[in-house]
Amino acid sequence: MSASTARLVLTTFCALLISMALTACRASNEGRMLARTTIAPVLLFNGTGTSPGDVAALQKILTREHLGYSTANSPELNGMSEVQIRGYRLLIVPGGNFEHIGNSLTWGTAANTRNAIQSGLNYLGICAGAFFAGNSPYNGLNLTSGSRFGFYAVEARGIRKAAVAITFAGGQTLDQYWEDGPQLTGWGAVVGKYPDGTPAIVEGTFGNGWVILTGVHPEAPASWQHGMDFRTPGNMDNAYAATLIRAALNRELLPHY
Repeated sequence: MSASTARLVLTTFCALLISMALTACRASNEGRMLARTTIAPVLLFNGTGTSPGDVAALQKILTREHLGYSTANSPELNGMSEVQIRGYRLLIVPGGNFEHIGNSLTWGTAANTRNAIQSGLNYLGICAGAFFAGNSPYNGLNLTSGSRFGFYAVEARGIRKAAVAITFAGGQTLDQYWEDGPQLTGWGAVVGKYPDGTPAIVEGTFGNGWVILTGVHPEAPASWQHGMDFRTPGNMDNAYAATLIRAALNRELLPHY
């Protein structure tokens, strides 16, 4: 082989190695970018006003059901654009204090969240999260065509927490944990009723988003039931919580009245 031919072969080989290295580097970078931009289907709000115990209860059920989720506190949600919020399939707002939840978010964040739901993000609001979904004066989302929810009637009798028998369409009754939760008159199809016949769980649409609201806590752990008379095993209640989460995530119509 002549010297010139050898130099040509060596140059070609080096160029090939450089090309392979650049391709590998690009593929690696693309993989890292994909990992950074791939998000879980569920966004669980754990910001100001939410109950840490309820957030933990929901995390346990999401993990048990093998549902990927991310969490966002108030500053994090305030920092997200409508497009970023809409990147999730389901937003869950748990129980807590709906005044503090709403007031911890900016007007722009409430508007971005509302627009994201209207564009197709699904929403599950539990107790305070249901109040927040209504026409709450505390920066509420108003997914409910102007309906503003009041407390379930036993609140007026000074009862703050109780085991409440919820009757579902089809006749099944489950004792559910209730604590300062709303009755949901005025919006949606009724999935479950309190003993006085007012809506305890409702479902419906807001634009292209699927919305489920509940005034009770089927996700409640057994420790919350201390001192109360529950006739329903806790695992049955928790299984119903998983049903609500999956129905909200997958836009499934639950049996209703």
